[in-house]
Parts: sequence; C-alpha cells; structure tokens
Amino acid sequence: MSSWFARVTGPVLRPTRDSVRGLALAAVIANAVIISTGEAVRLSSSGLGCPDWPQCTQTSVVAAHSVGQTSLNTAIEFSNRLLNFPLVVICGLAFIACWQYRPGGQRRRALVWLSAALPLGIVGQAVVGGIVVLTRLNPALVAVHFLLSSAILAAAVVLYVRAGEGDGPARGLVRMDLRVLTALLVGVTALMLAAGTVVTGSGPLAGTTIDSHGHRTTVPRFHLALENVTQLHADIGWFIGALAVAIVIGLHFSAAPRQAVRFGWLVLVGLGAQGVIGYTQYFNHLPAGLVWVHVSTSVLLWIFVLRLYLSTRERLPLPVEPADATAAAPASAPAT
Repeated sequence: MSSWFARVTGPVLRPTRDSVRGLALAAVIANAVIISTGEAVRLSSSGLGCPDWPQCTQTSVVAAHSVGQTSLNTAIEFSNRLLNFPLVVICGLAFIACWQYRPGGQRRRALVWLSAALPLGIVGQAVVGGIVVLTRLNPALVAVHFLLSSAILAAAVVLYVRAGEGDGPARGLVRMDLRVLTALLVGVTALMLAAGTVVTGSGPLAGTTIDSHGHRTTVPRFHLALENVTQLHADIGWFIGALAVAIVIGLHFSAAPRQAVRFGWLVLVGLGAQGVIGYTQYFNHLPAGLVWVHVSTSVLLWIFVLRLYLSTRERLPLPVEPADATAAAPASAPAT
C-alpha cells in the first residue's frame, strides 16, 4: 500500500523535471478545454438557466427549465461546471509540484510564481463568473471572463516551456528582428482576442429568455455597430497574417531552429483556417456552432503563437559560482 501511495504521490511530492512538465501540459489542456466548453455554454444560452450563484438556482445546483432551457442546455451547463473540478485539481497539483521541485537543492522561483498564477487565476475566474451570472451576462464582464482564461492558459504554456529550461538569462536563437516580430505577434494576437469578445458582445449570440406569456427578453449587448467591430476584428486578423508570413519567410532564410519553423507554419495555417471560418460565419449570419469552432480554434492559435515566441530563445542553467579562493585553499602547515 505504501509503495502504491509513493508511486502516486511521487510526481507531486518528489517531482522531477519531466513530472513538472507533465503537470504543466495537463494544465494547458485542461484550460483549453474549459475555455471551449465555456463558450459552448454561452453560445447555446445554457447559462441562462442559472440565475443565481454560487448555486445554479436558489434551490438547485442544476439549471432550471423554467426559462425555456432544454435538457441539452442543462447538460451543457452542468458538464462545464463539472470540468472545473479536475481543472482545480490539476492546477493545484502543478503548484505543489513546482513548490517541491528543487533541482540542486534550490527552489526555482520562476516556476513557483507561474504555477501559483494557475490556482489564483481560477479563484479570480470564479469571482468574475459569479458576477457575470448576477449581472445577467453583461458583455463587458463576459469579455473579462474570456480574457482572464486566456491569460491563465498563457501562464500554463510558459510554465510548460520554462520547466524544461534553466534559470539563466535568455539567449536568442534567431535574429533580433525576428524575435521582435514574434513578440509583436503575441501582443497583436492578444488584441485580436479582445476584439473578438467585442464582436460577440455586439452580435445576437448571447441568448434570450422567453417567459410563459411568450415575452422575449434579450440579454445586455454592446451598443456598437456589428459591421464596424467585425471589420476591425478582420483588419487585425489581416495584419497578423502579414506578420506571420514575414516571420515564416525570415525563419526559413535564417539559421532558425526546426521547432521555431514548425510553430511558424502552424501559426500561418491556423490563421488561414481562422480567416475562412470567420468570413463563413459572418456571411451565414453567425450560426452558433460555427462561432464555437472559431473560438475553439482561436484558443489553439493562441497556444501556437506563444510557443512560436518562446521557441526563438532559450534559457541555459545558471553558471556555477566558483568557490572562494581563500576558503578553498588548504590551511598552511604549522611551523616546526
């Protein structure tokens, strides 16, 4: 029994580099999944069956059917809430493992701070999510909810990469201009994600409620012209596409690592797919299923962009400090 317990708890209480990276990868996957399922809740209006927080209703933890919710809506909303439990466990274990991980007897502070951002971010998400419910899906708060999830996902991606590196200063693996372009790509992609929340907050996708008399009540929306914010979102996408093309060409004509070239292509292909899906959904009046695919692929694109930037540099182990010469010198022999 004790040996079984040691095998189960060993990767967390006596972690290795591989076990820390494994937990970080699990955190990346879990956060990406919860973002996608959360979007399914919003796009299907399944969250409208939960008017209260922290419970769903004042008397139940399951979505009510009194506001026009179907059994499918209830299943979507409740499944998303259930997925939060493994997410909390994974992020908590990742933090414990990073706290216990002490290669050479020294705790790696960068990993501790990055891993701490995961459970702390989930706590923040719970608070923001509760406010979103109590404000009847205010679009600004829905946008904050999504962007905070994207930030937590970014912390998990960086944790995964940093766990496989040292704590020395960053050393560039490509030309400086390419490193600047990949950093710019990260910033503009974050801006595009923010613009996407404005588009969905201005469109017709947040859902409606219908009472027993047939009265339709629309949830709050941004008072912005959908055509204008969609055009802004598309313009940012075209700018990101131009950046990605320049980066891929630059990586091919320089001594760039294969990993950087691979992620450059993944970003470029992902942007092409996003463009096709985005224009298709717009000209088909934003069907919820296609919008969900668009948001889910944007999560993958965000991961690829972060990995592309991180693959253009590396961190080596810190140099070992030489021992003090006077302390290391043997004591002189006593006089005879």
